[in-house]
Amino acid sequence: MKQIYRLVMDPNINPLSALPKMVQFQFMTIVAFMWSFVFSAWVGLLSAFGSMVGIHLVLLIGVFFTSAVFRKAREMRPVSYDMRFEDSRDGCARYDDVWGG
Repeated sequence: MKQIYRLVMDPNINPLSALPKMVQFQFMTIVAFMWSFVFSAWVGLLSAFGSMVGIHLVLLIGVFFTSAVFRKAREMRPVSYDMRFEDSRDGCARYDDVWGG
């Protein structure tokens, strides 16, 4: 179970690992908000309607959405990413100072 958790949540292991740190953070934030909605809707459907069909539908949509995000991240490998703009110390974007500082 711990390995499955790391495959999804550890940004150094999951498919987002090839992307810059800031893009990893943005994708993981989107996925986190989506899963918050999924579990809120899941509990809401369970307590309000008791509809197992609705609960399973919301859960499956969440799984497919996460899969689509990871698949898209795999397609965005560093081949198309210009490595000159990445700071080698922390992996974040590097910006040139306009004033030469």
